[in-house]
Amino acid sequence: MQVIRLPVLSDNYIFLLHDRQQNIAAVIDPAEAQPVLEELRKLKAELVAIFNTHHHGDHVGGNTELMKVFPEVTVYGGAEDKGRIPGQQVFLHEGDRVQFGDRNATVFFIPGHTRAHIAYYFPPITSGEAGELFCGDTLFAGGCGRLFEGTPTQMVSSLGKLRALPDHTRVWCAHEYTLNNLQFALTVDSENTELQRRYEEVKNDRSRQQATIPSLLGVEKLTNPFLRWEQTSLQLVTKSSDSVQTFARLRGMKDRF
Repeated sequence: MQVIRLPVLSDNYIFLLHDRQQNIAAVIDPAEAQPVLEELRKLKAELVAIFNTHHHGDHVGGNTELMKVFPEVTVYGGAEDKGRIPGQQVFLHEGDRVQFGDRNATVFFIPGHTRAHIAYYFPPITSGEAGELFCGDTLFAGGCGRLFEGTPTQMVSSLGKLRALPDHTRVWCAHEYTLNNLQFALTVDSENTELQRRYEEVKNDRSRQQATIPSLLGVEKLTNPFLRWEQTSLQLVTKSSDSVQTFARLRGMKDRF
């Protein structure tokens, strides 16, 4: 399964999945239809699935037009998003599986950013390969999503589910926020040498307009404060040893950053 990253809007990414053997495609969170249609024309592939992580317009904005061009396409989303995702036909719960080509993804229910957010995780087929995590706006490279509809308790639980995946999992998050996220991370985890090294690498990449997505989950575990909220250094910054309070204060600090 090939993953094609399509930059759109000011900082969004759409992800197009391509099964070369069957020459079929699926799209994750199509903010716009046109870039997807252009890529499909290049591939000469049929779009068979739209996988939405949540209902925000910059994730579902292309659904309707794509359905017009590919009337047989199936639109997936979280069960709690019923009535909020254009064209949704499949309503997914925690632990459900979806199939694309010869790959199966496990669905994670990860509320926090929204009350209905889900993620899709394609485990590796063989040992040593990377799994693929499509996590929308819950986990970002170096950060996490704002809490628009959910609570800190929900987000801590959701991020904990994703943190438990293997280190070699590739994290395909939906926005290019990495540089700003790491700038904030350095204000609360300044002695973290892995974070310092990563910040310099990302700063160099972004100066050349290179994408920082996908990230690796193992890198996130070492450098992302929102996966490290139990670390003593971060508890000292937030003056709390309670994991949810630490997370909530970190998220509040990031909101004001």
